[in-house]
Amino acid sequence: MSEELLKIRNIGIMAHIDAGKTTTTERILFYTGKNYKIGEVDEGTATMDWMVLEQERGITISSAVTTVPWKYHSDEYKINIIDTPGHVDFTVEVERSLKILDGAVAIFCAVGGVEPQSETVWRQANKYHVPRICYVNKMDRTGANFYSVLTQIEEKLKISPLALQLPIGVEDNFVGVVDLIELKAYEWNDEDQGVTFFEIPIPDDMQESVAEYRQMLIEKLAEFDEPLMIKYFDAPETITSEELISIIRQATLLQKITPVLCGSSYKNRGVQPLIDAVVRYLPSPLDMPPVAGINPRTEKEELRHANEKEPFSALAFKIATDPYVGKLTFIKIYSGVLKLGENIYNVSTGKRERVAKIFQMHSNKQLALEQASAGNIVALVGMKDIHTGDTLADEKRPILLESIDFPEPVIQIAIEPKTKDDEDKLMSALNKLAEEDPTFVVKTDAESGQTLISGMGELHLEVLLDRLKREFNVACNHGKPRVTYKELFTQTATHTETYKRQTGGRGSYAEIEFTIEPAPKNEKGLKFSNKIAGGTIPKEYIPAIEKGFSMAMVNGKYGFPVESAHITLLDGKSHSVDSDSLAFEICAKIGFREVVRKMDSIILEPIMSVEIYTPDEYIGNITSDLNKRRAVLNEIEAKIGFQILHAHVPLAEMFGYITSLRSISSGRANYNMEFLKYAPVPSDIQTYILNVGRYALL
Repeated sequence: MSEELLKIRNIGIMAHIDAGKTTTTERILFYTGKNYKIGEVDEGTATMDWMVLEQERGITISSAVTTVPWKYHSDEYKINIIDTPGHVDFTVEVERSLKILDGAVAIFCAVGGVEPQSETVWRQANKYHVPRICYVNKMDRTGANFYSVLTQIEEKLKISPLALQLPIGVEDNFVGVVDLIELKAYEWNDEDQGVTFFEIPIPDDMQESVAEYRQMLIEKLAEFDEPLMIKYFDAPETITSEELISIIRQATLLQKITPVLCGSSYKNRGVQPLIDAVVRYLPSPLDMPPVAGINPRTEKEELRHANEKEPFSALAFKIATDPYVGKLTFIKIYSGVLKLGENIYNVSTGKRERVAKIFQMHSNKQLALEQASAGNIVALVGMKDIHTGDTLADEKRPILLESIDFPEPVIQIAIEPKTKDDEDKLMSALNKLAEEDPTFVVKTDAESGQTLISGMGELHLEVLLDRLKREFNVACNHGKPRVTYKELFTQTATHTETYKRQTGGRGSYAEIEFTIEPAPKNEKGLKFSNKIAGGTIPKEYIPAIEKGFSMAMVNGKYGFPVESAHITLLDGKSHSVDSDSLAFEICAKIGFREVVRKMDSIILEPIMSVEIYTPDEYIGNITSDLNKRRAVLNEIEAKIGFQILHAHVPLAEMFGYITSLRSISSGRANYNMEFLKYAPVPSDIQTYILNVGRYALL
């Protein structure tokens, strides 16, 4: 079993949009023998971009899972790969993938280098302590510069990159790589689409740089390994490639260094050494620390190791709807074995489910399995009540694993079906989409009765509306995108609320006294403190009070969700017969609504981090336009022939910005945008929101 686990790699492919993630994955599928021909993103034939929308737009929308074999030396390895989206609107796919992956390949464009979404996904991988290797792609492109990207990786990502290869040639003349470990040069054969590659002499004009980078490689590794340091000073000629590979692997797993390779996936050069590097340097399930969780019965922490003899435990990280097999639940198995037909226990909900089918996935195709064991990623069919982030376990030995945190949506639109007959169909479809995507939120506005959908950006909602039409056959009318505002209290208030209902027979009674005040800076959501003394409210009702306050925070003084609040329960009363949890929950909701009406509150708006790439001649007009949009310009970064503007801009000012930018720059400028933070709106804008409604939600 341990031998088998040692030869499994669970990796993700992550990068900025257009860095070449899917193109690289398609080459991996081809060279590992999984596909008999190469799929192309530009032609809409990529295996991993199986959705019609992905093929039409040439972007990845949903993370796709596949498993490929790879022979390294004489051993056969199994690599589970998740190809993730690069667009910031679909960051949920990256977040949930990194949560369950053992390692990752970060791809960078040799021209663009470390771009905004590159930094975002890198931070996400840091959060989950995922070991990584880097691959500098598109070495054949005009403006490609491997050494510049190396510097950017070090400066922008604050890591220690270790070049394992140097490119031979650049742009149109890029033909291969020099391996700094083996000190060999390789060139790829174009006639068989790069399936074969052969050794060539290291070019004379590269001898000096190869010697320099080889020395840098050994010196950096010597910092982690004393025997290597001694060899380096006493007998450098005795250092073997096997020693270097072993030390690089150890340092990579400890995240002390990050190996960097290069190539051109589109031109079929450099991909096979990348697959070798995945096997060499990224962890197997046995290299990962045991997963920790809480035993819900004892409330004590327990560990689960990657071992089929331990009790079964798994995390559901993705829900998808397949037109042929129905609902697919993707899980990462951390310990034990799952067999077909078994009942599994959902620790998050306390419900049991029967496993109807187990699939090993290849994009949107399935291979049926009889069982699956620790260290593997599989999809289950027949799960009725499992959601993203739920823990599945052996009911006799339950464990609750840490769930997945997702960012809140920042943009909202109102929608309605084009025909009355489609109302039920629309709600059913929306619920299925919301089940798949935790950053997609559906709610009904209490005042207008409108159905509101919220997401991470314009493209996110545009794609979801398109899916409603294509996959669920529901055509919708929709309003213009609106910002999701929030509120923040600016004062403290104390309030007493009594809830009393008598309807004949048993009544309902609850009384609470509480203080509400602004939460400490940078805290989000509800911070709840219980200062009840003397048991005036039985302790079993306290969680219901906290739940009531938490639910009430979806609507503040002006009807927007409350960003954060600190509520302290001071006192209260209960009745031996008429009091129950529901009465105290309702009392908390009513009390919250009553007190916030009298409190001062400010409106917060989402601020976006924007990077604009523009030729030099348009910089003045673009800067002037940004100033009109309430932007704060942080930095202008000069490159050869173009400049990059770094700014913080309110989301409310950025709707339809691409049209304006193209108009200003004659179509030559482009931009990237991602959510940064919520910040108070200026007082005049707040007055406008409340009185005129130009920025309002509805």
